[in-house]
Amino acid sequence: MKSSKHILPIIVISQFCCTSLWFAGNGIMLNLIENFNLNDTSIGYLTSAVQFGFILGTLLFALFTIADRFSPSKVFFISAILGAAFNLLCVLDNQTLMSLMSLRFLTGFFLAGIYPVGMKIATDYYDKGLGKSLGYLVGALVLGTALPHLLKDLFIDSSWKYVLSATSLLSIFGGLLLLLFVKDGPFRTKSKVFNISSCFNVFKNVEFKKASFGYFGHMWELYAFWTFVPVLLLMYQKTHLDVVFNISLLSFVIIAVGSISCILSGYISEKLGVKKTAIGFLFLSCLCCLLSPLMFYQPNKTLFIIFLIFWGMVVIADSPLLSTLVAKNAPSENKGTALTIVNCIGFAITIISIQLLSTLQISSTSNFVFMILAIGPILGLNALRRKSAL
Repeated sequence: MKSSKHILPIIVISQFCCTSLWFAGNGIMLNLIENFNLNDTSIGYLTSAVQFGFILGTLLFALFTIADRFSPSKVFFISAILGAAFNLLCVLDNQTLMSLMSLRFLTGFFLAGIYPVGMKIATDYYDKGLGKSLGYLVGALVLGTALPHLLKDLFIDSSWKYVLSATSLLSIFGGLLLLLFVKDGPFRTKSKVFNISSCFNVFKNVEFKKASFGYFGHMWELYAFWTFVPVLLLMYQKTHLDVVFNISLLSFVIIAVGSISCILSGYISEKLGVKKTAIGFLFLSCLCCLLSPLMFYQPNKTLFIIFLIFWGMVVIADSPLLSTLVAKNAPSENKGTALTIVNCIGFAITIISIQLLSTLQISSTSNFVFMILAIGPILGLNALRRKSAL
């Protein structure tokens, strides 16, 4: 077995390759709308379809304690192959909104065997320095999420179908890489029985519950922000008619830069503490939500981009830290189940915020609608700072 210092880069690369499936549809959203005669509300429906698939997947994975009863590497590999297959089927002609939603739903379902299971594998290898390890892992998720926007820019003179083909091939490669080089970790405690109550009992731990509620508040903002980054850029263009952005490339940069802050937050947490660092970044992202309407009206486009890049950094920096708090306060024999059920609830919350923001953004021309993203961080901060039981 490879030493643990070689394991983390392999998990990170695999996670990056496989999570490129997540926003593959968003990277080519305008092409899907144009080619299949979809309406403007499709961005919310197709994004939510992936999230809903992920939610159902994580729920079933948690209820049946899949990541704790079976080899996480094999679960990761099978999920990567099936996710790639359903992602690639979107290239077929004569798609409808319903067929695309179904395929994106199934892609999201098998992402449930990739992202939380990847975190589970990391916790099986790293006891000390878990926050730093998960920082690299979530950073890989961020880059994978942003990648379709970059691919769209690279393939601008080619077919949009290349984006789907490329992300599917990457997922297959990532799954194979993990299967071949990452075995069960030394800190893994295998759950030998099916215990459906495990995913509910973990919430009896007060510290686990507080960390989870902090994570839920963070998730309210995160995926809604990522989904609407291209919309934010487009809205600024419409407000300032002399401005023209390369929206695909800028969307990639704004989302991808979060990978750097995920890694930095892990190192910062070793100095300041995991919880304190998480609270700091959650507070900063809350401020960005509240200040966002004002940024549309200032005429300096460079300042606007810098603001979005900063928001892109702080919106995700607390994610590995909150996952660390969840993992450290979960029972060792059910750590995979605990991480999975928290992911399940967190991503269910993203559907609500994405759909609410989508509805408000279409029905209103006001830039103040983005302030609703602050609701999650405010509630998350309240949960993390409370001294009594939730």
